[in-house]
Amino acid sequence: MKLYFIAGEDSGDLHTKNLIKALKHEMPSLQTRGVGGELMRSVGTELVAHIEDINFMGFWEVITNLKTIRQLFRTVKEDIEQWQPDAVVLIDYPGFNLRMAKYLKEKGFQVIYYISPQVWAWKKGRVKTIRQYVDQMLVILPFEKDFYKKEGVDVDFVGHPLLDEIECYTDTGKKAPIVALLPGSRQQEIKRMLPVMLKMIPQFPDYEFVIAGAPSQKPAFYETMIGNVPVKLIMNQTYEVLSKAQYALVTSGTATLETALFDVPQVVCYKGSPISYHIGKYLVQVRFISLVNLILNQPLVKELIQAEFNTEKLRHALKNIMDPVEEANIKNGYVLLRHQLGDKGASTKAAQLIISKLGESTLSK
Repeated sequence: MKLYFIAGEDSGDLHTKNLIKALKHEMPSLQTRGVGGELMRSVGTELVAHIEDINFMGFWEVITNLKTIRQLFRTVKEDIEQWQPDAVVLIDYPGFNLRMAKYLKEKGFQVIYYISPQVWAWKKGRVKTIRQYVDQMLVILPFEKDFYKKEGVDVDFVGHPLLDEIECYTDTGKKAPIVALLPGSRQQEIKRMLPVMLKMIPQFPDYEFVIAGAPSQKPAFYETMIGNVPVKLIMNQTYEVLSKAQYALVTSGTATLETALFDVPQVVCYKGSPISYHIGKYLVQVRFISLVNLILNQPLVKELIQAEFNTEKLRHALKNIMDPVEEANIKNGYVLLRHQLGDKGASTKAAQLIISKLGESTLSK
């Protein structure tokens, strides 16, 4: 059997790697190919394009890179038609993948979507595209199943794959006086987030600050911003950093959930380009930007968004989570979060559902 995967960012690369491992455990002869990163490559997937070349965020950033995105779309279409996989598995990355889903369905390919786009937050009209062009929808957040059922989409909730990823982590978890800096995975966001985060270092002299470098970036990229600032840069070892850290400053995204699962009190930060932010503010229909707060439906962790993400407010927020009462409150909330995320084994459940679906489609031909 041959499966084609399309993941467009670091978190998708991680979850796809684990899904492929689970699929190959069930089907050792499985061939895999697609778009992703080094983690997907590490489990034997041949990459047609690498996420470090396509990882754009924000409305304005996407517009200015349309030529690259269009070329990627043509390349992937041609590659899929030539390779003729039994199914194509799309992982999040909605701007690209939903367009691809329409094309694939019209060409007669089986389309599987693993990890839902945030259609419950904005662009709800995309549900119609999913209903029409996706054969199997597998979601990882608890509230997504009810959302899709109300929209008439057949959906399976498999649990969150991070539970397995972190459960398998063998570090002792002993904490040190460390503040972890997770400024994001894309160059545009890192350039906006990291300089402000670095300004916290002289204001908290009793703590060591450590940057968790993203897998899709090179050390030299961070070093140009670090200069002579006394901070440690550790590449491709985010979980090692979080297992030691007492506190964290985290750019909104999957990293907020990872930080919570390591039981690290955090301040969630976000700053986009002015154009992207104002368009997003108009379109987004949720109360919170962090996955932690969204899942719990309450403001457990502090969110500093756009103009509020500044040196003074960040210093105050970091100092606040160091207060023993606030720290205990956040950690109690993390217990509830784990409970809501469901059972472990998401990758295995997803793999089994995919195999079952493909078996049914083969029998129906």
